[in-house]
Amino acid sequence: MSPKPLIHNGHLQTILGNFWRRPQSELQFPLSRRLYQTEPGIQVAVDEQTPKSPQAHAVLVHGLEGSSNSGYIRSLSRDLLHANFAIHRFNMRSCGGTEHLAPSNYHAGQTSDLRHVIEAIGHEHRQPIVLIGYSLGGNASLKLAGELNTTSRLTGVCAVSTPIDLEACADRLNTRSNTIYQRRFLTALKDRVRRRHRTQPDLYDLSHLPKLRSIWDFDEAYTSKLFGFGTARNYFRTQSSKNYLRDISVPCLLIQAKDDPMIPYEVYERALPDIQANPHIRFLPFETGGHVGFLSKQNPRFWIDPIITNWAVEIVRNKS
Repeated sequence: MSPKPLIHNGHLQTILGNFWRRPQSELQFPLSRRLYQTEPGIQVAVDEQTPKSPQAHAVLVHGLEGSSNSGYIRSLSRDLLHANFAIHRFNMRSCGGTEHLAPSNYHAGQTSDLRHVIEAIGHEHRQPIVLIGYSLGGNASLKLAGELNTTSRLTGVCAVSTPIDLEACADRLNTRSNTIYQRRFLTALKDRVRRRHRTQPDLYDLSHLPKLRSIWDFDEAYTSKLFGFGTARNYFRTQSSKNYLRDISVPCLLIQAKDDPMIPYEVYERALPDIQANPHIRFLPFETGGHVGFLSKQNPRFWIDPIITNWAVEIVRNKS
């Protein structure tokens, strides 16, 4: 069944998708938080839900300044749980109230924590694992899938509203029409630096904050220096998942709206040769949907949830 969008406007799809009430699954499938030590002195939190007899596992990754409680994570979890997937809602390093568990923050290409969690789940359960990332989490998920070889525990990867070209997306975010989004992200990131400064004043220098006007500025002043990239441009260049599309060797689903206000669709058009050259990748571009919006006039309200769930069920069945 083709989706019938609630509205054909990328900005409204984005905003409504952020605030629309999402279905709950926590009463039927209670959450439990598990901590994984991924490196000495570093832990990440994964909020887990398990059906009675899970047949497979799904690791869900949030976007910039999101968490395991983000709306799109909650609604997809409900669908996947009813399809008999155990759910692992991954919090990126220092997210979801876990700043005390790691001295450093996260970045768009940070895959070591995610790799550790997937390997741990695979070793413990020895069942298929699908990885599903949204926005910045989609970039990390695609990059990890490209880094892994065919002997990894990963069965498939899905990425939704993903900034596969970080530099182009930082430029787009810095346009006047995206002021509301950039201001919101920047406010949250500045607050994070202020909290970090209380315990690590040498690493998190507050003197940069008054000068920051964009995400590019933030990544130039903090991300690129904290993680050894040198400059924001080098960070964007080396950590963009477009560089890893040809290397993905598991079934991959890419979902992108052409009217996403934060991601110029041209980055996908430029990546088409790599996408089309990889037989593992299935690309679903939609005319509308905004950034992680995808709201329908009818049920299912969040139309990409059943698309992702059906894809996950299919690749797990093919794996058996």
